[in-house]
Amino acid sequence: MEAVVILIMALLFFAFVGLGVYVTVKAVGAAKRGVDRTITQARRTVEDTTLRAKSYGQVGMGGELAQLRLSLRTSMRATQEALATGITADASLSESVALFERLSEYGHQLDDELRRLERDPDKSRAAERMPELRDRTEQVVQSADSLRWAVRDRARKFADDDLATLSEQIRMESGALRHWDAVEPDEARGAGPAAQGPARTWAEVSDDVTPGASGAGAPAGGASAAEKDRAADSGPQAITARDPQRQTAYPWQKAPRPESTT
Repeated sequence: MEAVVILIMALLFFAFVGLGVYVTVKAVGAAKRGVDRTITQARRTVEDTTLRAKSYGQVGMGGELAQLRLSLRTSMRATQEALATGITADASLSESVALFERLSEYGHQLDDELRRLERDPDKSRAAERMPELRDRTEQVVQSADSLRWAVRDRARKFADDDLATLSEQIRMESGALRHWDAVEPDEARGAGPAAQGPARTWAEVSDDVTPGASGAGAPAGGASAAEKDRAADSGPQAITARDPQRQTAYPWQKAPRPESTT
């Protein structure tokens, strides 16, 4: 028995130790990713600030290269953010995201090439390649801008359609809440079926028709429902024999013929 207890305690101890190691590894990994993300963001901010300063402060090929890199990075980053925001609400943008990933790889290669050209000491060779690099950068920027604005236009179109549908539903609901406007004039004049009291049911109509009707199938004026209620409330009635002189006649019965005295 003591060996079983010791074994259970050892298993619990190792389980807690393993859980602690797992939680520690996950926490360290999350912290490392956070630090890497912060470092990357800081490096990107510093590089963008440097490129902006070079594009404004330098003249000639150095300033033009900085301007090309800045426009390329700004356009690609804005398109990436637009796609990341749109994919959460519109799953059909998955193909657009795949296309942007391919364009992003080409953009990174172009940015690396522009960076190397900035540090190249042979300025004459760099000047010869400037027209080609300028055209390629403009093409990538135009593609990224086109994709970004298409995503934004799509999101705005969906938002406008949803707003129009919502406005129509609210208009219909407002009309339904103001339904008294259509029936109030009739009620004020006392016209319409509502002013004449509740409609009679077939059971009530059959109660008003008495069996002793005069004429073939014509209903005679019998006691009303209120009179029947008052008669029922007056108490029990005496039980008497049927009077042969007041026997109820039905329309299908023939009148008795008088006996002949001859």
